[in-house]
Amino acid sequence: MPDDNLRFLILSTAMFFAVIAGFIIYFVVLYRNRQLKNRQEQEQLQSNFKQEVLKAQIEMQEQTLNHVSREIHDNITQVLSFVKLNLAMMAKTEEPEKKTGIDETRELVAQAITDLRDLSKSLSFEQIKQIGLLKTIEIETKRINKTAVIKTILNTDGDIYPLGHQRELVLFRIFQEALNNSLKHSGAKHFKISLQYYRELFNLTLEDDGVGFSKELFGKGDGSGLRNIENRAALIGAIATIDSAPDKGCIINISLNPLEQQLYIDEDHSNRIG
Repeated sequence: MPDDNLRFLILSTAMFFAVIAGFIIYFVVLYRNRQLKNRQEQEQLQSNFKQEVLKAQIEMQEQTLNHVSREIHDNITQVLSFVKLNLAMMAKTEEPEKKTGIDETRELVAQAITDLRDLSKSLSFEQIKQIGLLKTIEIETKRINKTAVIKTILNTDGDIYPLGHQRELVLFRIFQEALNNSLKHSGAKHFKISLQYYRELFNLTLEDDGVGFSKELFGKGDGSGLRNIENRAALIGAIATIDSAPDKGCIINISLNPLEQQLYIDEDHSNRIG
């Protein structure tokens, strides 16, 4: 009888440790599988983000080239044509009147040089890395206001700080896409841009006074551009909120925590907030 009890105790102890070992092995395998899944998800997120950054760079390049083409055709070509006309007229004018013609021609040439300098600054998306999101938006709003197609209004609040040039590139593309939507579809007369820089919150708000749209359209094919804004915001750890109604215009808000350490933040640690 004692031998039976001893064997039962040994068997029970062995089974107990076998169950414990099975649980340990199960949880170790489960933990490793979760680690592998998380690593794969992070790698996929990094890949998606890199593709989105490349896509944004290509889109900016295409838009810039279109802008350069229009500027050369509409402004610089006309200025140089006036210069040519002035020079031709000066050849036929009397000496006292030539000084006035020379002064006018000098001003026209100076204007053409200024326009070309402005164009050269906008030829590359690298300007966001060099001068930051706010300055780049300021340049774009000044350009739009010169066309008188729509009135842009830019407001800032808080102490300006960098968000990392990759996130700022995506934010600028969101701004461009919202502006293009307002120009092409909304019939808006005003487009307001607000940038709020707080220590634990950054907000980019884009608002127009156009025709707006119903929420039903946003869920269908007509809202693809707006969904693209939401997707781009998500890739940089931001939340996009889009609010609109017929005849009420459209408000797009992009908010993010600038202190969050995201896997896609720029390698340049000087661009991070301490």
